[in-house]
Amino acid sequence: MTDFKGTIGRTLADSEPHFEERPHPGNGEPNVVIVLLDDTGFAQFGCYGSDIETPNIDALAGGGLQFTNFHVTPVCSPTRAALLTGRSQHAVGMRGLSGWVTGFPHSTGQISDAAATVAEVLRDEGYATLCAGKWHLMPGTHISAAGPFDQWPLGRGFERFYGFLPGETDQFNPELVRDNTHIDPPATAEEGYHISEDLVDQLLLMVSDNKGLRPDRPFFAYLPFGATHAPHQAPQKYLDKYRGRYDDGWDVVRQRWFDRQIELGVIESHTTLAPRNPGVEPWDDLSENQRRLAARLQEAFAAFLDHTDDQIGRFVDGLRAMGELDNTILVLLSDNGASQEGGASGTMHEMKHFNGIVESPDEAIERIDDIGGPKSHTNYPWGWAQCGNSPFRWYKTHTHEGGMHVPMVVHWPDGLGAEQAGTKRNQFAYVSDIVPTIYEILGITPPDVYRGVEQMPVTGHSFASVLDDADAPATNRLQYFEFAGNRALIVERDGVWWKAVARHFPGADYDTEPWELFDLSVDPSECDDLAAAQPDRLVELIDLWWQEAETHGVLPLDERRLELFIPRLNDQSVHRLDRRYVYRPPMTPIPTRTAASLTDTVVDITARVTAAAGDEGVLLATGNGNSGCAVFVQDGRLVLDYNAFGDHTIVESSIEVPIGDCTLAVHLERDGSAGWVGMSIGGQACGRETIPLYLVTFTSVGVSVGEDHRSAVSARYCAPFAFTGTLHDVTIQLPGGRDEGVDDATANSEWSRQ
Repeated sequence: MTDFKGTIGRTLADSEPHFEERPHPGNGEPNVVIVLLDDTGFAQFGCYGSDIETPNIDALAGGGLQFTNFHVTPVCSPTRAALLTGRSQHAVGMRGLSGWVTGFPHSTGQISDAAATVAEVLRDEGYATLCAGKWHLMPGTHISAAGPFDQWPLGRGFERFYGFLPGETDQFNPELVRDNTHIDPPATAEEGYHISEDLVDQLLLMVSDNKGLRPDRPFFAYLPFGATHAPHQAPQKYLDKYRGRYDDGWDVVRQRWFDRQIELGVIESHTTLAPRNPGVEPWDDLSENQRRLAARLQEAFAAFLDHTDDQIGRFVDGLRAMGELDNTILVLLSDNGASQEGGASGTMHEMKHFNGIVESPDEAIERIDDIGGPKSHTNYPWGWAQCGNSPFRWYKTHTHEGGMHVPMVVHWPDGLGAEQAGTKRNQFAYVSDIVPTIYEILGITPPDVYRGVEQMPVTGHSFASVLDDADAPATNRLQYFEFAGNRALIVERDGVWWKAVARHFPGADYDTEPWELFDLSVDPSECDDLAAAQPDRLVELIDLWWQEAETHGVLPLDERRLELFIPRLNDQSVHRLDRRYVYRPPMTPIPTRTAASLTDTVVDITARVTAAAGDEGVLLATGNGNSGCAVFVQDGRLVLDYNAFGDHTIVESSIEVPIGDCTLAVHLERDGSAGWVGMSIGGQACGRETIPLYLVTFTSVGVSVGEDHRSAVSARYCAPFAFTGTLHDVTIQLPGGRDEGVDDATANSEWSRQ
């Protein structure tokens, strides 16, 4: 025992014991809760102007502080990295999405070990550290049952985790992880399952376990919902609640929300409502089917947010019932502005887009009643995204205000006092400022060395003084922003808040592309570009941006996005150079980034089985009920169901699967946009069929071996339909070298997930 501080003699009488005491924060220290929503714009909570019903969030704002000038990064992973470390997202290795591993320090796909997370720091101070929700802070190639696990939540300071690891999941059929193990959800969509409800159930259980057994120990709970990232999915009663609510269209609704923002004091009365972004058509110019589809897609988003608000309410009620709410510092925020990824018209199923399938509103309208349910994967159009970002311009991924000016609420009855309840704070603050504020409140100094690694300084600015005083000056007066070449800088000069911003287009010259200049003190919605009127001021801010970029590790500037997903698909630690994969059950479901692709140009699937009379079940499956491919035995025959968005190609062997040992084989091959499938049993050809639409990507759901994980690909069985015989192994052989079309589509699919 190297830390033993007692003495050891020959006998107990001449020895002195030593007992190591675990750290303890002290009695009465507050709990800390961070609730994070995804892709939720500045205007979308009811207390920030919308007509979407969010009474529980509104109540937190009414009992706490409502920040109206709070900023984050323009996308998911960097915001989460800055939020959990209190440092620059670039400095800690997360300039972009966690799948972007470029070989440069600012884009490692994970948080640097030189930047301890708030969970690591608080755990070492004696806090219980609990997380339920979306992680999205490690490369996708690490998301498998084989790890590595060092950047999973339990590797970065959380003692318990329940949720999902990539940037997106199906809300009704998620890919779940408990601690370091993939698990099945506890129920199905048909049984009323939705992941947001499950996350709150599990986090309340964790908190209850800790407070029931260690009531003296405070907790840090992190609740990053999948909501309201696509797919926008909610229980039917919430969808029904918003029927017809948005038939007036985005022009009318946006003006209404803007007027309410002024009435609520969320924005100043002198604020201008920014004009429609390019690509957003006037509502009255749309066809009837365009309006019907767009309105229904917005209804699904509203239902999704409303449902999420109810889950937040359940969590708050649970803390209140335990007697913990009043002494809990609760921070609620969004990770970036509303998403533009639904395109100009919105999308019923974004995987169609990645397969080159252009679905017009006239075609999509035929499935309008699927929107928001388990058979959809929807995102709304640009017009509704800009409405959600009211009064600002642009969207998620942009460094204009629409991409990064978001709501934040702080609730702490014991610490803020009744006189502060319901008041607003208009001081500028940034996401990396949250953790330093928590440290200051708790009296914690983050370590200079953590687990033997020298730590980079915490560069966020505590705004604890602002919590106590609505008139206190902002503590952060200089903040840079960058994502994929989009750049901005906000700085205070003599009481005036200036912003320089450049929207970068791929291939443009960083040195010559234009910057805009705005006086945010009088023009918070960036409508009056002062670049021509004040060129010296603009040059000063641009120079200052480059200085900040040097300081915080922003360089080199890198505009790449989709192409960054492709090289990692050939990561030799995951994908063999000979493109041969051998899976032996039992195996947990294999996520898409680490699984063999069943949409390659040529795919040979060989299963070695031992079967008795009546044995049946799935040998291999990928995807879900929306699209996918399943190979299974049923009624004594080998069957393949190729599900191309509801158009099923089914091949059934002409001979029976023999009793005893045998080899079952399926061959898939692309021929242009179509393809074909052939099958054999024991080397004897026994079936062939044309596949009219040979997909280049199915879904974000990975591969299941020996069963169909969750949502059944084929209507011929109910999941999991596990194989009842003995499945020795399944071998998948892909052609040598990459199929560029498949990899491009997979990269697009990963972009959508992240």
